[in-house]
Amino acid sequence: MSHLDRVYRDSLALLTDLYELTMAYGYWKSGTAKKQACFHLVFRRNPFGGGFAVACGLQPAIEYVESLRFQEEDLDYLAGIEGNDGRPLFEAGFLDHLRALSFRCDLDAMPEGTVVFGQEPLVRVTGPLLVAQLLETPLLNLINFQTLIATQAARLRLAAGDDPILEFGLRRAQGIDGGLAAARAAYAGGCDGTSNVLAGKVYGIPVKGTHAHSWVLSFDSELEAFEAYAAAMPNNCVFLVDTYDSLQGVRHAVEVGRKLREHGHEMIGVRLDSGDLAWLSREARRILDEAGFPEAQILASNDLDETLIAELKRQGAAIGVWGVGTRLVTGYGDPALGGVYKLTAVREPVNDWQDRVKISEQTAKTTNRGILQVRRFRQGGPKT
Repeated sequence: MSHLDRVYRDSLALLTDLYELTMAYGYWKSGTAKKQACFHLVFRRNPFGGGFAVACGLQPAIEYVESLRFQEEDLDYLAGIEGNDGRPLFEAGFLDHLRALSFRCDLDAMPEGTVVFGQEPLVRVTGPLLVAQLLETPLLNLINFQTLIATQAARLRLAAGDDPILEFGLRRAQGIDGGLAAARAAYAGGCDGTSNVLAGKVYGIPVKGTHAHSWVLSFDSELEAFEAYAAAMPNNCVFLVDTYDSLQGVRHAVEVGRKLREHGHEMIGVRLDSGDLAWLSREARRILDEAGFPEAQILASNDLDETLIAELKRQGAAIGVWGVGTRLVTGYGDPALGGVYKLTAVREPVNDWQDRVKISEQTAKTTNRGILQVRRFRQGGPKT
């Protein structure tokens, strides 16, 4: 069972734009459905004003194509769509064609995790024109977003160095799909774990989590809250210390940590979610070290991104783990990759390829024609 099948039980054949189906119908009506075509999925500029992107989303894209079939309920729905004359938009014969359609084509692609650049093809699709056309929207949907988030995660990894990074963004993600796809892409791009339990189940990503301010507020005192949490989960004690007074919260964590140690357990650390993270983390580190907890980690959250992480490290923050949510899973600052899927060559079966090119007054929108291949040249490194 594929990852997608574990989440979506019904057919995904209608995960497309209507114009893909109207073009497919036109190819079928005109007798060009079996003409061979080559499409390339590319993006025009590197996201976030950076110098690279990280390819991601290929595995779910392949799973989608391998399992793609039009089910009877899909065809029943399409049969009910009407044109502006009130008659069915699609002939019954075309729906019969979709019923028997096999999505056999060649997909050549950048491996996930590969550093890529604008105007380089991430995916090349070669096959029957009707089939390749129907793959446009789902491939863009699956690859655009995950490449964007994997790129953001890689930028976080560069800023954080070897420090662990946890993806904490499910509550701010763009729906269920966005939360799952973002967790997967963040892990592919360099994060070490996620708070998203469903993503952990589906994709095998390590899951991490602590407790919220509501836990502390539900008790009469912070100390009582920490003691109750330690009693319930002595092997998962990262205490959120900024509900009232952050440094006093660290001292309460130390007090409970000593009790944990008496019973053979060790406090993992504390989490800071507000305030001057650089100063608070240094003070928290001092308190923990002086109390005999040099191995206890300090985890920081609170709208972090690569710029803030780099600045906090420059200020000497004593933060060992970074929890990044909103600004990772939403592609904050650059909400879409802008990938496109363009036809670059066609041919009749067994004939030579004929190049196709889209011309535009905008230079960036003029496509590269032909069957494209990517060559990577490295300066000063080993030849490949």
